[in-house]
This record gives sequence, C-alpha cells and structure tokens, in this order.
Amino acid sequence: MQSARSRNYIAGGAIPARSLVKFSADAIVVVATGPTDDIIGVTAELDVAQGERVDVYRSGSAEVKLGGAVARGAPITANGAGAGVAAAPAAGVRNRHVGFVEVSGVAGDIVDIEIDLGFITG
Repeated sequence: MQSARSRNYIAGGAIPARSLVKFSADAIVVVATGPTDDIIGVTAELDVAQGERVDVYRSGSAEVKLGGAVARGAPITANGAGAGVAAAPAAGVRNRHVGFVEVSGVAGDIVDIEIDLGFITG
C-alpha cells in the first residue's frame, strides 16, 4: 500500500538519491532538469538505475541535495542535474518549486525541505 507521503514509480533513467523528479510517462519518473519542468517530488535516500523502483516523496518533508546556495525559507526548484537550487520568478514564465528549505546550504549539502509543490511566476 502506498502512503500519502510517498509513492513508488519506475525509474526512466539513472536517478541519484535525493533528486527532484518529473514524470516521463505513466508511472515512470526521470530527473527534473530545470525550473519549468513539472516537478512531482523528491527521491528517497538511494541511487537507482533505469528500470528499478524508486520511492518519491510527494508531501511532508524530505532531504534534497543542493546544486547551489539556498537560504533557509527559500523555495527551491531543479537545476540541470535534478539538484535543488533557489527558485525565482522569470517574466512570462511559470517556474515550478518543490518546497521550502528548512536550513541554509550550499552546493553539495543535503538539506531538509518541506514539500509544497507550486509555481512562481514573473
């Protein structure tokens, strides 16, 4: 049985632990590669290979690997490798955020976030 907090999918490619992901097909997820992707959540604490099952946190809190400096309380989105970076509005663009950082961090840090899927528009 799947919980409201996480769901299990099939990896459509290699996915590092604690990455932001999006759907590539029904029940298949891949690494999110930018703020305009429809990010659905954060992968669990294990790397997975293509075709393996992967748990994705869709609500609650999760750990995310950062790809840049982010201040506590800031919304985050995906960089080109599925790591968390500061989300910012862009004129005429609907950028997705996956949640809000609980503590400040820099590239390579693992930080807690509160998942709250939404959009930032400019």
